[in-house]
Amino acid sequence: MSLMKTKKIKIGSWITTYNPSAAGLMSSMGFDWLCIDMEHSTITFDQMSELISVVENNNSVPFVRVGANDKLHIKKALDAGAKGIIVPMINTVRDAKNAIESTYYYPKGKRGVGLTKASNFGYNFDKYVKKESQKIKLILQIESIEGINNLEKILDLKNIAGTLLGPYDLSASLGIIGKLENTLVKNAIKKYENISKNKKISMGIHVAEPNVSKIKIARKKKYKFIASGTDMIFLGNSCKEFIKKISN
Repeated sequence: MSLMKTKKIKIGSWITTYNPSAAGLMSSMGFDWLCIDMEHSTITFDQMSELISVVENNNSVPFVRVGANDKLHIKKALDAGAKGIIVPMINTVRDAKNAIESTYYYPKGKRGVGLTKASNFGYNFDKYVKKESQKIKLILQIESIEGINNLEKILDLKNIAGTLLGPYDLSASLGIIGKLENTLVKNAIKKYENISKNKKISMGIHVAEPNVSKIKIARKKKYKFIASGTDMIFLGNSCKEFIKKISN
């Protein structure tokens, strides 16, 4: 599946717990992509590797949000077969360059080469290096006012598939945690949108609550990469709605 190079809006969600059955079910429901969250979860690298396979085998594109902008974290996710990487807390051009260098093989970057799961432990080495690794999508997460202030220079770099706006961390960086309707947050988001559109780089956003109206608003604003909910939010909402119905 080709992500980011299409006019179609791509909808995904987050896997925040190690439950292969749940991940398999989610990925079979029609999500374009699912991201295994290594930043805000207790999922281990071994569990991440298994979840990547589960997601891919059920016709969804497996992304990994790494725990940090660290070459070892990124390499482990890619070696395990991730087709896309989301790197958190990109605040400066140097941060962005580090993510790019860690994601791609020479000459695009400096990713280490090994006989790993991604290349079927070397049996598909040439195919992986020459073709599959070239299709990896790098998404930079812009989630602070510093990142937005540096966004224009960040987006001048090559080999970035898109960015993902983190509204909650953005609000925290402005000293108003969770107040997404505050004028400061709205103005920062507008700046992010304007710069991204001018640079013609695909925009992404996390709509934490699976809210159809908010997703429609994001679509109208030309966001191409939309994350909605998490495995636990979908489960919790379903349980809450069921209890509400039988309690009436």
